[in-house]
Amino acid sequence: MKAVVFEKFGEAPTIQSVPDPKPAADGVVIKVEATGLCRSDWHGWMGHDDDITLPHVPGHELAGVVVAAGGRVTRWKAGDRVTVPFVGGCGHCFECTSGNHQVCEHQFQPGFTAWGSFAEYVAIDFADTNLVRLPDEMEFATAASLGCRFVTSFRAIVDQGRVKPGEWVAVHGCGGVGLSAIMIASAMGANVIAIDLTEAKLDFARKIGAVATINASTTSNVVKAVKQITNGGAHMSMDALGHPTTSFNSISNLRRRGRHVQVGLMLGEHAKASVPMSKIIAFELEILGSHGMQAFRYQAMMEMIRTGKLNPELLVGKKISLDEAPAALMAMGGFEGIGIGVVTKF
Repeated sequence: MKAVVFEKFGEAPTIQSVPDPKPAADGVVIKVEATGLCRSDWHGWMGHDDDITLPHVPGHELAGVVVAAGGRVTRWKAGDRVTVPFVGGCGHCFECTSGNHQVCEHQFQPGFTAWGSFAEYVAIDFADTNLVRLPDEMEFATAASLGCRFVTSFRAIVDQGRVKPGEWVAVHGCGGVGLSAIMIASAMGANVIAIDLTEAKLDFARKIGAVATINASTTSNVVKAVKQITNGGAHMSMDALGHPTTSFNSISNLRRRGRHVQVGLMLGEHAKASVPMSKIIAFELEILGSHGMQAFRYQAMMEMIRTGKLNPELLVGKKISLDEAPAALMAMGGFEGIGIGVVTKF
């Protein structure tokens, strides 16, 4: 099969012909119809993820069609249209049996613990636990855009952030994660403030639900601006970028007993960021991480999509070919464009 491969961290990936994958006894092989471009893949290419063994095929936001299934798979067969969370649970450990597949002790991550979806085919383990059936009417590009950023934002806003109607939510960073969070929080009835460095992204944020925006490149004190807009601070705030500045601001702009959710990855030189601990104690703030979403939780999100409360197709940005993916991957060290880039031509 044709695939994007990198053989050294930080060096240009190439298009190569590699052996087709075979399904594990509990896994499937999927013909990839669409796969998203994510900053997490850039982190992997840079060598920030210890799970990656070289040579490696990146890619973890995928949608496609099952073409082969292992002997122990009972729920899926060739021809099924599917997607998959970027964190797959084993289904047997303590965390999985308690319903927390997203922090499985033996998790499977395509594009990290195994070869990923920047290829014509990808193998997925623990299929009965992790695959999600796609509605017939959903385009593969839209489904691929759900796989990491949208579902991570859904769990961050709904499950971890526990956002309620009428609350103020601040979203720091309007890339794919941030824009997804803005759409979801707005659909939950929250008043959302979008914070970014570019007016184009902030304009788009307003179109999908933000009631206020802050341009951090021209605002001297983002925290003060959030508190002025919200009359005291956000009830819930998210760092969707993953930077010491945005993380610190997200915690600092909370009102008393507010909730910060960290979604943007803090890796490499940013792995140990400072936090305003005195405020965390005095205000009784909650600091929460959010790492993907379980396959069984997709049903609630899919219902909101089916009824028109969520429109993830609006977040799909540029569509490219697999041949263009190496250059696009390397470029993700900078700020993302508007929306989620997706590979749709293989």
